[in-house]
Amino acid sequence: MKRIQILDTTLRDGAQSEGIAYSVQDKLKIAKILDGFCIDIIEAGFPASNPKDEELFEQLKSVKLKHAKLAAFSSTVHSGEDPENSAAMKKLLAAETPVVVIFGKASSEQVREVLKINEEENLRMIKDTVSYLKGKGKEIIFDAEHFYSGALSDKEYTYKVLDCASEAGADTLCLCDTTGAVLPSDAERLTREAVQRYKRVAVHFHDDIGCAAANSLLSAEAGAAQIQGTFLGIGERCGNADLSVIIPSLKFKLGYEFDCDMRFLKKTANAISEISNTRIRNNKPYIGKSAFYHKAGMHIDAVKKYPPSFEHIDPALVGNERKFVLSEISGRNTLLERVRQLVPDADKDSEELLRAVAVLKEKELFGYHYEAAEASFSLLLRKALYKYEPHFNILLHKTTDDFPSANGELTSCSVVQIEVGGKTEMGSSLGNGPVNALDNALNRALSVFYPEVKEMKLLDFKVRVIDATTTTAAKVRVLMESTDGNDVWTTVGVSFDIIEACLQALQDSYEYKLLNSCKNT
Repeated sequence: MKRIQILDTTLRDGAQSEGIAYSVQDKLKIAKILDGFCIDIIEAGFPASNPKDEELFEQLKSVKLKHAKLAAFSSTVHSGEDPENSAAMKKLLAAETPVVVIFGKASSEQVREVLKINEEENLRMIKDTVSYLKGKGKEIIFDAEHFYSGALSDKEYTYKVLDCASEAGADTLCLCDTTGAVLPSDAERLTREAVQRYKRVAVHFHDDIGCAAANSLLSAEAGAAQIQGTFLGIGERCGNADLSVIIPSLKFKLGYEFDCDMRFLKKTANAISEISNTRIRNNKPYIGKSAFYHKAGMHIDAVKKYPPSFEHIDPALVGNERKFVLSEISGRNTLLERVRQLVPDADKDSEELLRAVAVLKEKELFGYHYEAAEASFSLLLRKALYKYEPHFNILLHKTTDDFPSANGELTSCSVVQIEVGGKTEMGSSLGNGPVNALDNALNRALSVFYPEVKEMKLLDFKVRVIDATTTTAAKVRVLMESTDGNDVWTTVGVSFDIIEACLQALQDSYEYKLLNSCKNT
């Protein structure tokens, strides 16, 4: 079997991503998730850089991982410093990880311009650090920082650095594209040269020109024994090589074997995304909501007959699912399948299908956009087929804004009256803006009858002017994304009044939640 080792640095390099601030508990959760997915090495942090990582390694000592080995990260000793007296080395060893990752400059330019020392002193720092840690019984990965740019400008010195680390006892030499700017052709060529020269080579790419995944795959083909990266590609600047893309490509495209079950790839990515408070973009390869999305009628027809015609793998292999998007260009056959879920004996000439097609086209002509609002489409189809019974009716609503705000925060107030089974209830709320106030008021009123709506929250909403030529008199389309902590769904509203459009989307969101709650009880 073809095997290749995966080192995940989500907790170290990924933590440097803009907008991410992991707590110790966040990092512990992610470490367990990565171990559950059978990542080989988890680079958990840099103990000498901050107290949080010191605390993390202390707590990890009592965590029993089933598969992964833990690694702690550090620089080499500083110029003129002895490893025995280095505070960083003491903290690194105190982490008690079986693997340590040490980085040092592999570019003569970086040594001169950043470290401001001579090239021999840099080699001394690398040699002393690696040999000292090897004497402590550690498995050592040496990260050759700026390897690719260094090799392109001064290959002789770059290889002196690698020779030095190897001779001092480094088990793995990691070639780092620190600025993320190496081209795939150079990445493959330089990696192959290093593989031919050293026993064990790893690679670490950043994505500043969008080539990190490609460079990682080419390096695997060139003989690299280890690929480093982060889940979801998070990291500083443009991010790191994305393991959620690289791992399945290594398996399904290059034939590598892994202990991890790829059917849990999307679930693993979603869990890390949630803790990281980031969103997986819809068109993310393998795991995105639109990765196996089909809209054109001819494409849908072909996929139904022979999935490989427009899908490179079975989506179930990575825990994803095929999605046929309903729109005015999807074709009658696509809509027929959805109609049959509610009317099993419907056919292509049935009244139900013709009515559903007519309603869909009428709504999309007005400005609705159902390919991005599956929840609203499900409700629309039920209404068109007379299979819909509303859980509540909105009798009245009023939303006002106050400018300037008295306290500088809450600027809006909303009142909503609803009717459920002949009983009425009024909800009112302040909010940070009219949509927030309207959502809060509707939730308060509904929760009297349906306590399960309390767990709902609005994740995102987008507003688009449909016809900009009419300026402020134009129709607007509102897309809302909601969640109950388990599922995520999107609804749509269209109106000449932005508040009314928001209310339509909110009403659909709550109806969709209540519809699914009834199905599950």
